[in-house]
Amino acid sequence: METKKTYAGIPQEFGNLPTSKIVIIPVPYDGTSTWQKGADKGPIAFLNASENMELYDIETDTEVYKEGVYLADMVTENSSPEAVVDTVHQITKKYINRNKFVTVFGGEHSISIGTIRAFNECFSNLTVLHIDAHADLRKEYEGSKYNHACAVYEANQTTNLVQVGIRSMDISEKREMNLDKVFFAHDMAVNEDWMDDVIDQLTSNVFITFDLDALDSSIMPSTGTPEPGGLFYYETLEFLKRVFDEKNVVGFDMVELCPIENEKSSDFLAAKLFYKMLSYKFAANDDTYDNGDEVDGKNPFSKLSKFKSDDDGF
Repeated sequence: METKKTYAGIPQEFGNLPTSKIVIIPVPYDGTSTWQKGADKGPIAFLNASENMELYDIETDTEVYKEGVYLADMVTENSSPEAVVDTVHQITKKYINRNKFVTVFGGEHSISIGTIRAFNECFSNLTVLHIDAHADLRKEYEGSKYNHACAVYEANQTTNLVQVGIRSMDISEKREMNLDKVFFAHDMAVNEDWMDDVIDQLTSNVFITFDLDALDSSIMPSTGTPEPGGLFYYETLEFLKRVFDEKNVVGFDMVELCPIENEKSSDFLAAKLFYKMLSYKFAANDDTYDNGDEVDGKNPFSKLSKFKSDDDGF
Protein backbone atom coordinates (compact mmCIF):
# COMPACT_ATOMS: atom_id res chain seq x y z
CA MET A 1 0.00 0.00 0.00
CA GLU A 2 1.46 3.34 -1.07
CA THR A 3 1.92 5.90 1.69
CA LYS A 4 0.09 9.16 0.93
CA LYS A 5 2.25 12.26 0.72
CA THR A 6 1.87 14.46 3.79
CA TYR A 7 2.05 18.23 4.18
CA ALA A 8 5.58 19.40 5.05
CA GLY A 9 6.70 15.79 5.30
CA ILE A 10 5.04 15.42 8.70
CA PRO A 11 4.68 11.91 10.13
CA GLN A 12 1.63 10.08 8.75
CA GLU A 13 0.09 9.96 12.22
CA PHE A 14 -0.42 13.73 12.00
CA GLY A 15 -1.68 13.64 8.40
CA ASN A 16 -4.79 11.47 8.62
CA LEU A 17 -8.14 13.06 7.82
CA PRO A 18 -10.21 11.71 10.75
CA THR A 19 -7.78 13.02 13.39
CA SER A 20 -6.58 16.21 11.69
CA LYS A 21 -7.99 19.58 12.73
CA ILE A 22 -6.58 21.30 9.61
CA VAL A 23 -7.13 20.58 5.92
CA ILE A 24 -5.08 22.03 3.05
CA ILE A 25 -6.63 21.87 -0.43
CA PRO A 26 -4.13 22.50 -3.28
CA VAL A 27 -5.66 24.02 -6.45
CA PRO A 28 -3.06 24.17 -9.27
CA TYR A 29 -5.13 26.31 -11.64
CA ASP A 30 -3.97 29.15 -13.88
CA GLY A 31 -6.59 29.42 -16.60
CA THR A 32 -7.38 33.15 -16.62
CA SER A 33 -4.17 34.97 -15.70
CA THR A 34 -3.28 37.67 -18.19
CA TRP A 35 0.42 38.39 -17.83
CA GLN A 36 2.90 35.91 -16.41
CA LYS A 37 1.66 32.33 -16.38
CA GLY A 38 2.80 29.77 -13.84
CA ALA A 39 0.48 30.00 -10.82
CA ASP A 40 -0.58 26.43 -11.56
CA LYS A 41 2.94 25.45 -10.45
CA GLY A 42 2.47 27.30 -7.15
CA PRO A 43 1.04 24.48 -5.04
CA ILE A 44 3.85 22.06 -5.89
CA ALA A 45 6.49 24.72 -5.20
CA PHE A 46 4.75 25.56 -1.91
CA LEU A 47 4.60 21.92 -0.85
CA ASN A 48 8.22 21.28 -1.80
CA ALA A 49 9.36 24.33 0.18
CA SER A 50 7.19 23.29 3.12
CA GLU A 51 9.11 20.03 3.39
CA ASN A 52 12.24 22.06 4.15
CA MET A 53 10.80 24.15 6.99
CA GLU A 54 11.60 23.73 10.64
CA LEU A 55 8.26 22.81 12.18
CA TYR A 56 8.80 24.44 15.57
CA ASP A 57 7.57 28.04 15.56
CA ILE A 58 9.78 30.11 17.85
CA GLU A 59 7.41 33.06 18.23
CA THR A 60 4.39 31.06 19.38
CA ASP A 61 6.41 28.26 21.02
CA THR A 62 4.26 25.71 19.19
CA GLU A 63 4.41 22.85 16.72
CA VAL A 64 1.07 23.37 15.02
CA TYR A 65 1.42 20.33 12.75
CA LYS A 66 0.70 18.20 15.81
CA GLU A 67 -2.90 19.45 15.62
CA GLY A 68 -3.07 17.28 12.49
CA VAL A 69 -2.83 18.61 8.95
CA TYR A 70 -4.52 16.64 6.19
CA LEU A 71 -3.27 17.29 2.67
CA ALA A 72 -6.26 16.86 0.39
CA ASP A 73 -5.99 15.67 -3.18
CA MET A 74 -5.08 18.28 -5.78
CA VAL A 75 -8.11 19.84 -7.45
CA THR A 76 -7.43 18.88 -11.07
CA GLU A 77 -10.58 20.31 -12.66
CA ASN A 78 -9.56 22.84 -15.32
CA SER A 79 -12.18 22.56 -18.07
CA SER A 80 -13.47 26.11 -17.51
CA PRO A 81 -13.17 28.88 -14.91
CA GLU A 82 -16.76 28.28 -13.84
CA ALA A 83 -16.17 24.54 -13.39
CA VAL A 84 -13.06 25.24 -11.27
CA VAL A 85 -14.96 27.65 -9.02
CA ASP A 86 -17.81 25.16 -8.60
CA THR A 87 -15.44 22.30 -7.76
CA VAL A 88 -13.48 24.35 -5.24
CA HIS A 89 -16.76 25.48 -3.68
CA GLN A 90 -18.08 21.94 -3.27
CA ILE A 91 -14.83 20.44 -1.95
CA THR A 92 -14.21 23.30 0.47
CA LYS A 93 -17.73 23.03 1.85
CA LYS A 94 -17.45 19.27 2.33
CA TYR A 95 -14.36 19.68 4.48
CA ILE A 96 -15.93 22.54 6.47
CA ASN A 97 -18.84 20.18 7.09
CA ARG A 98 -16.39 17.77 8.71
CA ASN A 99 -15.54 20.41 11.32
CA LYS A 100 -12.08 21.07 9.89
CA PHE A 101 -10.16 24.33 9.77
CA VAL A 102 -10.05 24.53 5.98
CA THR A 103 -7.31 26.26 4.01
CA VAL A 104 -6.68 26.42 0.27
CA PHE A 105 -3.47 27.02 -1.67
CA GLY A 106 -3.76 28.20 -5.29
CA GLY A 107 -3.36 28.71 -8.16
CA GLU A 108 -4.62 32.00 -9.40
CA HIS A 109 -7.00 34.19 -7.45
CA SER A 110 -10.17 33.18 -9.29
CA ILE A 111 -10.28 30.02 -7.16
CA SER A 112 -11.17 32.20 -4.17
CA ILE A 113 -14.63 32.82 -5.63
CA GLY A 114 -15.47 29.21 -4.80
CA THR A 115 -13.67 29.21 -1.48
CA ILE A 116 -15.40 32.37 -0.26
CA ARG A 117 -18.79 31.13 -1.46
CA ALA A 118 -18.40 27.99 0.67
CA PHE A 119 -17.39 29.86 3.81
CA ASN A 120 -20.15 32.44 3.37
CA GLU A 121 -22.73 29.65 3.17
CA CYS A 122 -21.42 28.12 6.38
CA PHE A 123 -20.71 31.12 8.61
CA SER A 124 -22.95 34.02 9.52
CA ASN A 125 -21.84 37.64 9.57
CA LEU A 126 -18.68 36.87 7.60
CA THR A 127 -15.92 39.34 6.80
CA VAL A 128 -13.67 38.56 3.87
CA LEU A 129 -10.31 40.13 4.61
CA HIS A 130 -8.75 40.57 1.18
CA ILE A 131 -4.99 41.21 1.31
CA ASP A 132 -3.79 42.01 -2.19
CA ALA A 133 -2.07 44.51 -4.47
CA HIS A 134 -5.09 44.49 -6.80
CA ALA A 135 -8.72 45.35 -6.20
CA ASP A 136 -10.09 42.32 -8.13
CA LEU A 137 -13.53 43.94 -8.26
CA ARG A 138 -14.43 43.67 -11.91
CA LYS A 139 -17.90 42.25 -12.51
CA GLU A 140 -16.44 40.39 -15.48
CA TYR A 141 -13.19 40.41 -17.38
CA GLU A 142 -12.38 39.02 -20.81
CA GLY A 143 -15.92 37.67 -21.06
CA SER A 144 -15.98 35.79 -17.74
CA LYS A 145 -17.15 36.65 -14.25
CA TYR A 146 -14.86 33.87 -12.99
CA ASN A 147 -11.67 35.63 -14.04
CA HIS A 148 -8.89 36.34 -11.53
CA ALA A 149 -9.70 40.06 -11.93
CA CYS A 150 -13.16 39.30 -10.51
CA ALA A 151 -11.93 37.35 -7.47
CA VAL A 152 -13.80 39.34 -4.81
CA TYR A 153 -16.63 40.92 -6.80
CA GLU A 154 -19.11 38.36 -5.45
CA ALA A 155 -17.71 38.72 -1.93
CA ASN A 156 -18.32 42.46 -2.17
CA GLN A 157 -22.00 41.74 -2.84
CA THR A 158 -22.54 39.00 -0.26
CA THR A 159 -20.10 39.56 2.63
CA ASN A 160 -18.38 42.32 4.59
CA LEU A 161 -15.39 42.80 2.29
CA VAL A 162 -12.36 44.62 3.73
CA GLN A 163 -9.44 45.20 1.35
CA VAL A 164 -5.85 45.80 2.48
CA GLY A 165 -2.73 46.75 0.54
CA ILE A 166 -4.44 47.80 -2.71
CA ARG A 167 -2.18 49.70 -5.08
CA SER A 168 -3.33 48.76 -8.58
CA MET A 169 -6.83 48.93 -10.07
CA ASP A 170 -8.97 50.03 -12.99
CA ILE A 171 -11.08 53.17 -12.56
CA SER A 172 -14.22 51.10 -13.14
CA GLU A 173 -13.53 49.22 -9.92
CA LYS A 174 -13.76 52.41 -7.88
CA ARG A 175 -17.51 52.42 -8.49
CA GLU A 176 -17.77 49.03 -6.78
CA MET A 177 -15.66 49.89 -3.77
CA ASN A 178 -16.80 50.72 -0.29
CA LEU A 179 -14.01 53.21 0.29
CA ASP A 180 -14.44 53.07 4.09
CA LYS A 181 -13.32 49.46 3.89
CA VAL A 182 -10.46 49.80 1.41
CA PHE A 183 -6.96 50.42 2.72
CA PHE A 184 -4.70 51.65 -0.04
CA ALA A 185 -0.98 50.95 0.23
CA HIS A 186 0.00 54.61 -0.14
CA ASP A 187 -2.24 55.56 2.81
CA MET A 188 -1.02 52.66 4.93
CA ALA A 189 2.57 53.82 4.38
CA VAL A 190 1.90 57.05 6.30
CA ASN A 191 -0.76 55.87 8.77
CA GLU A 192 0.79 54.13 11.74
CA ASP A 193 -2.69 53.19 12.99
CA TRP A 194 -3.80 51.33 9.85
CA MET A 195 -3.94 47.97 11.62
CA ASP A 196 -6.35 49.34 14.23
CA ASP A 197 -8.44 50.90 11.49
CA VAL A 198 -8.67 47.62 9.57
CA ILE A 199 -9.61 45.58 12.64
CA ASP A 200 -12.35 48.09 13.46
CA GLN A 201 -14.00 47.14 10.15
CA LEU A 202 -13.99 43.36 10.77
CA THR A 203 -16.92 41.34 12.07
CA SER A 204 -16.36 38.48 14.51
CA ASN A 205 -15.99 35.76 11.84
CA VAL A 206 -13.19 36.40 9.33
CA PHE A 207 -12.05 34.54 6.23
CA ILE A 208 -8.66 35.70 4.88
CA THR A 209 -7.84 35.58 1.20
CA PHE A 210 -4.14 36.35 0.84
CA ASP A 211 -2.76 37.15 -2.60
CA LEU A 212 1.02 36.94 -2.33
CA ASP A 213 1.44 40.01 -4.56
CA ALA A 214 0.25 42.00 -1.54
CA LEU A 215 3.85 41.60 -0.38
CA ASP A 216 6.48 43.92 -1.74
CA SER A 217 8.03 42.60 -4.93
CA SER A 218 11.50 42.91 -3.38
CA ILE A 219 10.67 40.00 -1.05
CA MET A 220 8.08 38.25 -3.25
CA PRO A 221 9.08 38.51 -6.93
CA SER A 222 7.45 35.18 -7.81
CA THR A 223 3.92 36.37 -8.57
CA GLY A 224 2.09 36.86 -11.83
CA THR A 225 1.85 40.64 -11.44
CA PRO A 226 4.49 41.95 -9.00
CA GLU A 227 3.74 45.48 -7.82
CA PRO A 228 6.14 47.79 -5.99
CA GLY A 229 5.13 49.36 -2.69
CA GLY A 230 3.80 46.32 -0.88
CA LEU A 231 3.83 44.88 2.61
CA PHE A 232 6.99 43.60 4.26
CA TYR A 233 7.32 40.41 6.25
CA TYR A 234 7.24 41.54 9.87
CA GLU A 235 4.49 44.10 9.46
CA THR A 236 2.46 41.39 7.72
CA LEU A 237 3.03 39.01 10.63
CA GLU A 238 2.15 41.69 13.17
CA PHE A 239 -1.10 42.42 11.37
CA LEU A 240 -2.07 38.78 10.88
CA LYS A 241 -1.30 37.90 14.49
CA ARG A 242 -3.63 40.67 15.65
CA VAL A 243 -6.40 39.47 13.38
CA PHE A 244 -6.06 35.90 14.66
CA ASP A 245 -5.88 37.11 18.27
CA GLU A 246 -8.84 39.48 18.12
CA LYS A 247 -11.20 37.76 15.67
CA ASN A 248 -12.41 34.25 14.89
CA VAL A 249 -10.58 33.39 11.68
CA VAL A 250 -12.65 30.56 10.20
CA GLY A 251 -10.27 29.71 7.33
CA PHE A 252 -7.96 31.21 4.74
CA ASP A 253 -6.58 30.79 1.28
CA MET A 254 -3.28 31.84 -0.27
CA VAL A 255 -2.89 32.40 -4.01
CA GLU A 256 -0.74 33.64 -6.88
CA LEU A 257 2.62 32.03 -6.13
CA CYS A 258 4.13 31.93 -9.61
CA PRO A 259 7.46 30.12 -9.14
CA ILE A 260 10.61 31.36 -10.84
CA GLU A 261 13.28 28.80 -11.63
CA ASN A 262 16.27 29.12 -9.28
CA GLU A 263 14.42 31.66 -7.10
CA LYS A 264 13.35 29.59 -4.13
CA SER A 265 13.10 32.33 -1.50
CA SER A 266 9.57 33.25 -2.63
CA ASP A 267 8.43 29.64 -2.41
CA PHE A 268 9.88 29.40 1.07
CA LEU A 269 8.32 32.71 2.14
CA ALA A 270 4.91 31.43 1.06
CA ALA A 271 5.44 28.16 2.92
CA LYS A 272 6.62 29.91 6.07
CA LEU A 273 3.82 32.51 6.00
CA PHE A 274 1.20 29.80 5.58
CA TYR A 275 2.60 27.86 8.54
CA LYS A 276 2.75 31.07 10.58
CA MET A 277 -0.95 31.64 9.94
CA LEU A 278 -1.75 28.13 11.14
CA SER A 279 0.44 28.70 14.20
CA TYR A 280 -1.33 31.97 15.01
CA LYS A 281 -4.73 30.32 14.65
CA PHE A 282 -4.11 27.54 17.10
CA ALA A 283 -1.87 29.47 19.50
CA ALA A 284 -4.34 32.36 19.66
CA ASN A 285 -7.25 30.08 20.44
CA ASP A 286 -5.61 27.68 22.85
CA ASP A 287 -5.83 24.88 20.31
CA THR A 288 -9.58 25.35 19.78
CA TYR A 289 -11.60 27.18 17.18
CA ASP A 290 -13.14 29.73 19.52
CA ASN A 291 -11.94 33.27 20.09
CA GLY A 292 -13.03 33.58 23.69
CA ASP A 293 -15.91 35.94 24.25
CA GLU A 294 -17.43 35.63 20.78
CA VAL A 295 -18.56 32.03 21.03
CA ASP A 296 -18.61 31.34 24.78
CA GLY A 297 -15.75 28.87 24.62
CA LYS A 298 -17.57 26.60 22.17
CA ASN A 299 -16.51 25.48 18.74
CA PRO A 300 -18.48 27.74 16.34
CA PHE A 301 -18.69 24.85 13.89
CA SER A 302 -20.65 22.72 16.35
CA LYS A 303 -23.53 25.17 16.79
CA LEU A 304 -24.46 24.94 13.12
CA SER A 305 -26.74 21.99 12.56
CA LYS A 306 -25.71 21.72 8.91
CA PHE A 307 -22.26 20.53 9.99
CA LYS A 308 -21.60 16.84 10.16
CA SER A 309 -19.38 14.90 12.50
CA ASP A 310 -16.10 13.25 11.60
CA ASP A 311 -17.95 9.95 11.51
CA ASP A 312 -19.88 10.91 8.40
CA GLY A 313 -18.71 9.59 5.08
CA PHE A 314 -16.76 11.74 2.65
